[in-house]
Amino acid sequence: MIKWMRDIHPFQTDAPSLEPICAKVLASERLNADDALALYRTGDILAVGWMANYVRERMHGDNTYFNVNRHINPTNVCVAACRLCAFGRKKDAPGAYTMALEEAFETAASGYSEAVTEFHIVGGLHPDLPFQYFLDLCSGLKQRFPQVHLKAFTMVEIAYLSKRAKLSIHETLEQLKASGVDSLPGGGAEIFADRVRHIICDHKIDGDQWLETARLAHQIGLKSNATMLYGHIENDEDRVDHLLKLRALQDETGGFQTFIPLAFHPDNTPLQHLPKTTGMLDIKQIAVSRLVLDNFPHIKSYWQMMTAKIAQISLRFGADDMDGTVIEEKIYHDAGATTPQGMRREELERLIRAAGRIPIERDTLYRPVTRTETSVTVAV
Repeated sequence: MIKWMRDIHPFQTDAPSLEPICAKVLASERLNADDALALYRTGDILAVGWMANYVRERMHGDNTYFNVNRHINPTNVCVAACRLCAFGRKKDAPGAYTMALEEAFETAASGYSEAVTEFHIVGGLHPDLPFQYFLDLCSGLKQRFPQVHLKAFTMVEIAYLSKRAKLSIHETLEQLKASGVDSLPGGGAEIFADRVRHIICDHKIDGDQWLETARLAHQIGLKSNATMLYGHIENDEDRVDHLLKLRALQDETGGFQTFIPLAFHPDNTPLQHLPKTTGMLDIKQIAVSRLVLDNFPHIKSYWQMMTAKIAQISLRFGADDMDGTVIEEKIYHDAGATTPQGMRREELERLIRAAGRIPIERDTLYRPVTRTETSVTVAV
């Protein structure tokens, strides 16, 4: 057994492969692919967690971020037939829906209060909706809720809208930005490896196209998040490849705000024969992400998929963000998630404090939100 000391914090492990990795972590040196593989393959989750927590506290101290947000899914009609998805429907299938614009505005208003600082908008790849629908959706929301940040449309949706509108990706992004889009969510990344992508989401853009769309968004000033769907048919090498490609693009653009590991929920999908992720994998994925993605400001523990309890524990394994109140979440609950569809701000704060952390309410751009009985102020 070896023991490293940094101030009063001990690092202990019985895994020799972790010793040089810890030396790099303490020296703020970048980890390589072999290091990342060693982290995935070790059983010493506490040692990995110690290192991830060390980095997390070096970057954020005890601060843990959350926001008050509202999910809007304007349609679940989708031309893709991804084996990982339980949300999408063909347009004539039972359960298929598409909101009229007024219905979408009413949905936004039904979960709205002055507490809401973000609308998170994603949906299916609809074969008939014109590009103008999405421009009108965003401009209509901005007109009705001018103070609410619109985090709208994944890289996959952007690429599809571009094709439908016969515009370049750059032109599509510019028009969406002009209509009110403030930033992009990180969904649709899944796993970049072609071998995996051909099996789980063959109808989507490939990994390189996802990265190029993110690059173009960052170049016109739109921040975005990034995700990775794990716990299906990918292997450790696929996960490492995914993280390193994200890290390389972040070196180039600096446009990613948050990385969000997404645990695969197999229920009600063509891959429902696969087992669900374990708590061990969920925690390890958070920790490895924090250690490898040294240029990502934030690592989010998405409580809707991990459960609130695992997300709470992850605050000691590298995560510094617990997402938001959500109100209603469809995509992962259609795939069998049994977590609540929303959580009160007070409950999120309670969970964070119980983990020994300090809750910091934020807006989408991680500016602190200050609330009083009569006002809401966002730091700029």
